[in-house]
Amino acid sequence: MRLPSDGDHTGRTLGDEEIALLAQVIRSGTLNSTRGTFVTRFEKEFAAWLGSKHAFACASGTAAMHCCIAALGLRPGDEVITTPITDMGALTPILYEGAVPVFADVDPRTLNVTADTIRAQCTQRTRAIVATHLFGLPCDLDGILALAADRGLPVIEDSAQAFGATWRGRKAGSLGALGAFSLQQGKHITSGEGGIVATDDDALARKVFLCVNKAWGYGDPKPDHYFPALNYRLTELQGAVAVAQLPKLDHVVARRREVAAALREALASVPGLELPHDPQHGTHSYWKFAFTVDPLVIDGGGLALGKRMQADGVACAPRYIQKPSFECELFRDWTKSPVTLLPLQHNPRGAGPQPPFSRAGYPGAVQALERVIVLPINERYEPQHVAHVAAVIRNAARGLARG
Repeated sequence: MRLPSDGDHTGRTLGDEEIALLAQVIRSGTLNSTRGTFVTRFEKEFAAWLGSKHAFACASGTAAMHCCIAALGLRPGDEVITTPITDMGALTPILYEGAVPVFADVDPRTLNVTADTIRAQCTQRTRAIVATHLFGLPCDLDGILALAADRGLPVIEDSAQAFGATWRGRKAGSLGALGAFSLQQGKHITSGEGGIVATDDDALARKVFLCVNKAWGYGDPKPDHYFPALNYRLTELQGAVAVAQLPKLDHVVARRREVAAALREALASVPGLELPHDPQHGTHSYWKFAFTVDPLVIDGGGLALGKRMQADGVACAPRYIQKPSFECELFRDWTKSPVTLLPLQHNPRGAGPQPPFSRAGYPGAVQALERVIVLPINERYEPQHVAHVAAVIRNAARGLARG
C-alpha cells in the first residue's frame, strides 16, 4: 500500500487556495516582501493564531533560530544550553553568534530536555536555554520556565515541530521569551522553506525585525545597518502560500492527533512498545509518531524493528538521528573551523581536551536514540493506512519477540 507522504501532494493540504494567492502575487509583479503585502499579512495572522504580540517571517527554521539567538545580544564565550537530539540548524546559529552550545541530557522516554538536565549544565557562563519540543511533544515547561526565571535566563522555544502543541492551554512557542517555527516541506504547514519568530517582548521584537533585514532600520528617521546581520527575508511567493496554509493548520493538527490516537489504539497490545501520548499538562501535535522499543522484549530493539518495517514498505527512521549532535564531525574537533574555535577561545571549556562533550555524560540521549523509531504520519492518513501500518508493526514485533 502506498502511504500518504508529506514529500508530495499525497500528504499535504496544498491546493486551489495557494494557487489563487500565488497568481495574485505573480500578476502584481511584486515578489519582494519589503514592497509586498502577503508576508506582512501572514505575520499578523500568525501572531493572532499563536496568541503572541509579534511574529516575523524569515527564510527558514534555521534563520528563525539564528534571529532568536542574535536578538539576545550574546557575548563571545557565552553558553546556550540546548539538546543533543536536534537538527544542526538549531545549533550552528549559536556558534555563529560567538556562543558555545552546551548540551543537556534528555529524558529517554520523551527525548526532551528537562529542568533537571538543564540545571546540571548551568554555569556562570549560561545566558540562555533552548527548549526543543521534539516531534510535537512539548517539554515540561513548568520546571524549565521556573528554573529560567530563578536564574534570569531567557528561554527560546524551538517549536519547529510543534505547531499547535499546547502547555497549560497556551500554544507552544508563546510561553518563552522567543518562539521559533519552521515552514519547511515536512512541517505541519509549509511554504517549501521558511521560518517564523514570535515574541511578546517589544525590545526583542525590534532586534528580530532587524536580524531578518540585514540590521537595516526600515522606517527609522535615519536608518542604518546597526550590527552584522544577513538577509533572511521570505519572498511574497512563500508568503502567499503561508497565508493560504495558515487557516488549515488547526485542522491539520486535529487530524494528526486523530491518526496518532488510532495508531495508539491499534498498537496498545504489542509488548515492548512505548507509544507517544499527551503530557500531563499539555497536548501533543504529532509532527511524527515517535515510539520507543524495549530491546529486552523485542530482539534488536528499535533498529531491528525499524528495518523490518522498512522491508515491509513502511517508511520510518530508527534512531531519528544516528548519533547525538555533539558527535557530528564539526564537534569532534572544535579547532578546525573559526566558527567553532572562536567561541571556545573565550570560554573555559577551550582549555580542556577535544571534544568537550562525550556520550558518557548523556545516558538518556544514548538510550533514547537506541530505542526510538520515528514514524511519519500526516493529515491525509485514512483508517486503511493506519490499519496497514499497525499490522506491519505488529507482525514485525511478533517476529522479533524474545522467548
